[in-house]
Amino acid sequence: MTPPPCPITGEPAIRLVQWVNAGFLADLWRIMLRVDVLPSFKGTTRFGLWESATGLYFFDPMLEGDAGFYRSLYERLSSRYYPREGHPRAEFTLAARYVRTNERVLDVGCGFGAFRHAVRHARYTGLDPHFSGEPGSDWARIETLTDHLAAHAGAYDVCTAFQVLEHVEKPAAMLEAMMRAVRPGGRVIIGVPHVPAAHTRIPNYLINAVPHHLTWWTANALTEIASRVGLVNATVETAPWADVDGLVYWMARCSPVKCRDRHFRHSWAWHASTVLGFLGGYAMWTIKPTPKATDEGASLLLVAETPAG
Repeated sequence: MTPPPCPITGEPAIRLVQWVNAGFLADLWRIMLRVDVLPSFKGTTRFGLWESATGLYFFDPMLEGDAGFYRSLYERLSSRYYPREGHPRAEFTLAARYVRTNERVLDVGCGFGAFRHAVRHARYTGLDPHFSGEPGSDWARIETLTDHLAAHAGAYDVCTAFQVLEHVEKPAAMLEAMMRAVRPGGRVIIGVPHVPAAHTRIPNYLINAVPHHLTWWTANALTEIASRVGLVNATVETAPWADVDGLVYWMARCSPVKCRDRHFRHSWAWHASTVLGFLGGYAMWTIKPTPKATDEGASLLLVAETPAG
């Protein structure tokens, strides 16, 4: 068995975390969230979850969810799970400190454009090929980053992507494209879920599985990918929990099973633990929506600059 290459360095993975049966994942997606992932799986029968020398966890093969997958998924999830006006992710507040008055901001994979409320002092453009706000929104562009760059390369001061990098098959290529969107000396800001963290301790946590999350990040992996693509002055911060993502923290706390090296398993104890974790976590989230946690935090935020020359 030849370990697959790390999507950051190209070097072989150092450890197989576990094999995951594709049919088992497809059944979980269908039963728990009523989403059909088989078109996105493209006939794959099993996935490997691997760890690279950077600490990055990644699935092999890395298969992104298609437009149908995301349309179905976000129709199933309550809007309470999404960041929105008055309920931002903590990483939005951290990132907004790096955006100056009247600067031009491109937010890649913007969804409903929640970050724009944190940067009202800037000129915000949201970009998302699957959905972007409401029809007719003057801040939204329903197109890919590649298409947008055809007419807007170098047009921005800041390019952001929150909870997006973990969804793409080629994260380095995405960062390189984001660099082309900003002027020399501009900033690239990335927010990602990470490992280890609360969401990696929840058994059979589908949000962390293919075709949704393809990579799980560490601070070292973020600084390594920034260096590889030519970004400079990179820093990584830990974003604390906010009310909008507090459910994940409480699910992990309330789950009888806590994952370590194995994250997906067909076991009735694991299935029951998932249900109990959600019910208990939802109750605690209602009582205490913003956890005062001292764990690894909700996410990581990379802030780096493009070379000034």
